This record gives sequence, C-alpha cells and structure tokens, in this order.
Amino acid sequence: MIESKMCYGLPPVRERQWWCTASFLLATCASLSGGLAQAADTSAVQAFPTRPIRLVVPFPAGGTADVIARGVASEVGAQLGQTIVIDNRGGANGIIGIDIVAKSAPDGHTLLHSTASIVINPSIYSRLPYDTFRDFDPVTNLVLGTGYLVVLHPAVPANTVRELISLARSGKVSYSSPGVGNTLHLAAEMFATRTGVHLLHVPYKGVAPALGALLAGEVQMTLIPPTIAVPQIKAGRAKAIAFTGATRFAGLPQLPTMNEAGVTDLVLTGAWHGWFAAAKSPPKAIARLHQEVAKSLKLPKVRELIIAGGYDPDGRSPAEFARFLRAETGRYAEMVRVAKVPKVSN
Repeated sequence: MIESKMCYGLPPVRERQWWCTASFLLATCASLSGGLAQAADTSAVQAFPTRPIRLVVPFPAGGTADVIARGVASEVGAQLGQTIVIDNRGGANGIIGIDIVAKSAPDGHTLLHSTASIVINPSIYSRLPYDTFRDFDPVTNLVLGTGYLVVLHPAVPANTVRELISLARSGKVSYSSPGVGNTLHLAAEMFATRTGVHLLHVPYKGVAPALGALLAGEVQMTLIPPTIAVPQIKAGRAKAIAFTGATRFAGLPQLPTMNEAGVTDLVLTGAWHGWFAAAKSPPKAIARLHQEVAKSLKLPKVRELIIAGGYDPDGRSPAEFARFLRAETGRYAEMVRVAKVPKVSN
C-alpha cells in the first residue's frame, strides 16, 4: 500500500526511499571527490618540485651572490631531480628582483637568493613595493659572512690602513659599491665614520661592476667579499690592505684585521645570503627546500667554495631564519643610523 500523505514534512514512502538513497549517493560522491582532490593536492606537494625551479638573484651575473647561488643551486637541483634556473635581475639594490619573487605564484617553484639587502632596504628607501615579513616565506640562510677585504687600485699611494686614512683626509678617495644601502656601502660608511674621514661614494649595479670600476681606476677603493676579489689581488690588478673580520682571512693570511691595523672599534663580519619563497608557499615545499640546501652545504666542494669566498656555511631552519631576519633588521637599522646614510626618496 502506497502511503499518499506527507508525514512530518517528508515525501511519501517510496519517494522518501528514493530521496534518501539519492542523498546518500550524492553525499558519498562529494566525500570521495573531496578526498580525491585533497589527495591530489597532497600528492602534488609530496612530489615537489614538479618542474624546473627559477632562482632569482637580484644582482648581476659574476658577483658574489651569483657565485654562491650557482654553486649551491647546482647541487640542490641535482638532489631534487629538477633544474634550477638562475635568473639575474640586478638593479635598485636588489629591489627589482626581490619584488619579482614577492609577486610570484606561492608554489615554491620561484625562489629568491638575497643578501642582507632585503632587510636593509626598509631603512634606506622611503617606499618599497614589497614587505620583507609579509610577502616572503624564509627558507634558509645559506652562508654567514666573516668579513670584507679593503681593496685599493694598485696606483693608490697607500699600502696600509693608516696611509689610507691619511690619504682620505686630503679628500681624494672615492669608493665603489653595488648600490645605495647595500652591506658594502654601509661597511665603507662605517669605516669613514669610525676613522673620521670623508669618502666619495660611487654606486654601481652589482658587486662585479663595482670591482670592475676599481680595476679600471674609476675609483680608488672598495670593500668587498673575497669571493671574486682574491683572483684579481693575486694577479696584481688590485691590492688588499686589510680584512674587516674578527680574525684574519685564511685565504690571505698576511693581511691584518682592522683591529691589528689600528682601527680598534670596527669589526664587520660581512653579509649573509638566504633563500626565500613567496608568502603562503606550501610548508612541505619549504621544508623540502631547506632539507636539500642543508644537505648541499655539507658537501666538500660546496663548503670549499663558500669558505674560500670568506663565508661560513649555515643552513638553519626556516623558523630560525625568520627570527634571525628580525634581529638583522634591527642591527642594520642601527648601522644606517650610525653611518648617517640618508633616506632615498623613490
């Protein structure tokens, strides 16, 4: 007997049976569909990377950041089973390249290799197109600097720090840097502040062009990481007179530290280099990248490249790197204040 009355707002019995069955099937399909989608998403993350990775280096090719980026990326790419393509985007103290990554898809396939410029720029530039802590996920710190070489053109009539200070007091010393507000610019201004001299700053678009300017005699001086300077020094095309680290640089052990040269209140350990992804990248992709970078930093040939360039391998976790970035932002803000570097209106 077919019940024809509605009861408690439900359809008749046969229709109600069909309705319940259809609802169950729809719910089951939805559940399976959601589960399959979630499984697909999880599988995609676990399979990271699924295509070549683009590593943006916000400085020209041939500089310190480029050399370290290529040395580490070559090994990390091999470990991941994917090519890591270096994309040099120099200009504006790294701002152009940094902003490219800030606006990239947050999937871990576009990365940034930055120096400390990323945390210095907020203290130097009145406006930035990115926010260091809002727009990026820190991956890891690759290296920590141990110091800079104080390098002069061979024709400069100074062979010691004291002689350089005396020459600078005559107002005849200019120096090159990779741009306004980078670590080398700050290092030179800290040197000028601590020794009471005036130096003429001539900014270029990267470490390699800044060194090239010195070799060409366009400037008399530069402070530079050893990575690309040592071959030029050993070839006699430039001369180093001191190292700014706490201890002597092993690659040129005859050079005194600033303390040994008589400038007792100036120890500059040099910049660090780190990798970043766009904010909200998959945590598992970030973890995988950190794991492979840390593994590469233990390889003898990578360690040799890093140490020979005046750096120490690092490889701290993303969380540790994030805390480090906060501390470095404050430290460099204080350096900018002490060195009296004016804000750049842009």
